[in-house]
Amino acid sequence: MELHHYQQLIKEISAQQAKLVAVSKTKPAAEILRLYQYGQRAFGENRAQELSEKQTALPQDIEWHMIGHLQTNKVKFIAPFVHLIHSIDSFRVLKEVNKEAQKNNRVIDCLLQLKIAAEDTKYGFDLQMVNDILKSEDFRDLQYVRICGLMGMATFTNNELQVRKEFRQLKQAFTSIKKDYFPDTAHFKEISMGMSGDYQLALEEGSTIVRIGSLLFGAR
Repeated sequence: MELHHYQQLIKEISAQQAKLVAVSKTKPAAEILRLYQYGQRAFGENRAQELSEKQTALPQDIEWHMIGHLQTNKVKFIAPFVHLIHSIDSFRVLKEVNKEAQKNNRVIDCLLQLKIAAEDTKYGFDLQMVNDILKSEDFRDLQYVRICGLMGMATFTNNELQVRKEFRQLKQAFTSIKKDYFPDTAHFKEISMGMSGDYQLALEEGSTIVRIGSLLFGAR
């Protein structure tokens, strides 16, 4: 992506008080550095080991986001440095993040991934599961994770009405969880939804973080 296109995209996203995470999965360091030179600092990866390797090789002021399905045995690779884990899709993973965060003497910011898509291939909680976790004693014992909001992926379809409905569902879930569990918590504020094909709809429906890859880097 050329600099002026990048600046237009940032302007469009910033106008909605949202943030851009550049999805750099499978992309070489040189391409990430080009965006870095434009001023981009938040990058997202979907594999823990690739994320760890890039973190070592690239400038240390990059803010790394884990956006893919995270296996418990891979948490240790990213726990020392990850800025935000978008994809917490089970209580088991959350407990593992808490354990590895404690080892690294830090609190790790996390989003709970809700399954809003009609596709079976997508991961995530349903709203009842989130309620059960947030009410539980076990959750209160987790001192090294901080829940900052929700993440969701819409169905991969050209049906804008369906995509909008799914984004709206995530926003409604966020509002109800905020009211019930985090009413006075300033850091519970993120709704991570929207990718290259649907980020404009996501922004209209209240997204605070969009995860954009192919628009920035070209098709994979």
